[in-house]
Amino acid sequence: MVVIAKEDDLRIGSGRTARFEGEAYGSGVSFFHVHNTEGQGPGAHVHPYSETWVVLAGRALFRTADGEGLANQGDVVVVGAGTAHAFRAVGPEPLRMMCIHASPRIEQDFLDDDAAAEAGVTF
Repeated sequence: MVVIAKEDDLRIGSGRTARFEGEAYGSGVSFFHVHNTEGQGPGAHVHPYSETWVVLAGRALFRTADGEGLANQGDVVVVGAGTAHAFRAVGPEPLRMMCIHASPRIEQDFLDDDAAAEAGVTF
């Protein structure tokens, strides 16, 4: 069986980022296809599984309790299960990135400001 999900049908609200949850399509993985401009990115959060990013265009600054790293086009970044993290697009080119979740459902718990600061993943 082949299933094709149209990106326009996966968009989150009126934004450009798409959210794919594999369970509904018979897939064991989920992802966000991110389209962010400089300074955009999610707040600090954790997943009960690993997350892998592939930078398709632009640059992203990642933060975890272990520090931060800058990823450029073509780079692959991985954080383990339970690792608090956040990222931001660092311009000037827009960030396009696949955020691959090792789960058929996206499960993420956002940290409040105090917990994010304690974990060192604030922007």
